[in-house]
Amino acid sequence: MTETGISGAGVGVMVLKQGQVLLGLRNSDPTKADSELKGEGSWTMPGGKIHHGESFEAAASRELTEETDLVGERFVVICVSSEHNLVIGVHFVTVGLLSEDFTGEPKALEPEEITEWRWFPLNDLPENLFPPSRKIVNNYLAGTFYTLE
Repeated sequence: MTETGISGAGVGVMVLKQGQVLLGLRNSDPTKADSELKGEGSWTMPGGKIHHGESFEAAASRELTEETDLVGERFVVICVSSEHNLVIGVHFVTVGLLSEDFTGEPKALEPEEITEWRWFPLNDLPENLFPPSRKIVNNYLAGTFYTLE
């Protein structure tokens, strides 16, 4: 079987504070939203690709600080999901991590990619939630580690 397309692994960091989750608004311009899975104009958790040799926790810490200026003190792996977009030939595995211990206030450090960060109650999330982020929230709320959909 010949493999074509893009595949990889990344992290999504579910930052929780007093029952609210931190989400960033991806730029509506697809050239600036910077994701093989697309998602321009959607709300997403901090996260990104895992670098070669990097642990899940190190990737989560790096991405959280690079994107929001928050410093995570502790990260817990809470779920794994798989994202496919066969039309554009992309497959990513996303490791969801939870961070409830962090310092700082969120800032849009990459405003060309994520235009703003905002806290949302877990029971009142935006409709246009980036699919990998939605899977992390759904798995967290259901207490499941992995689901197909």
